[in-house]
Amino acid sequence: MSPSQPLPRGLFVTGTDTGIGKSIASACLLHALRAGGTRAVGMKPVASGCQASDEGWRNEDALLLQAASSPTPRYQDVNPYALPQPLAPEIAAAEAGVEISLDIIVQAHARLAALAETVVVEGVGGWAAPISAGLDQIDLVRALRLPVVLVVGLRLGAINHARLSVRAIQADGAELVGWIANGIDPHMERSDENFEILRKRLPVPCWGRLPYAEQPDPAALAARVKPVF
Repeated sequence: MSPSQPLPRGLFVTGTDTGIGKSIASACLLHALRAGGTRAVGMKPVASGCQASDEGWRNEDALLLQAASSPTPRYQDVNPYALPQPLAPEIAAAEAGVEISLDIIVQAHARLAALAETVVVEGVGGWAAPISAGLDQIDLVRALRLPVVLVVGLRLGAINHARLSVRAIQADGAELVGWIANGIDPHMERSDENFEILRKRLPVPCWGRLPYAEQPDPAALAARVKPVF
């Protein structure tokens, strides 16, 4: 992190697909920011696939972000929309009879921003996955005025998925500031060569490379992530 550059008020973390480790990368970012003395909290505005608890519906990824935050925010602000079914958010919201409101998300984000210097917001699936019938991720990025970080899942096809995602993010007018590689396939051949191609071809700095782990520990992996502002 350059001492001459002020920290952004927030970051929006998207991915090349679903299941490529956005939550782990977001939690690593939170720990890395905190290690540098920054008060940072996480947010997953919409989460599908939740478990019932005494406090209400809870999502594993949102809980991970809450645990990586300091100070610890209310769960309801971290995850305003906890949808029970593990489906695409638009379908999961319809199943739950829930209408996702951008205003509700913006208000929750404002409460989180009042707690910390930086809010790390995790999106849903890949960049083009809709949040609801009338809401795309670019709408949230614009409303919250957030720069974007792309998480690239290292597996066969990663180069294509990453380059297409970058084009889509930039075509939508969002500010892409960095990318993080995440090892999701322990059997991927030539992963180092693929990583180097991505590092040379993607137009923004690589903020880190996370190794494959069956049970990744974001606090332990945070040293591998270096935000560049």
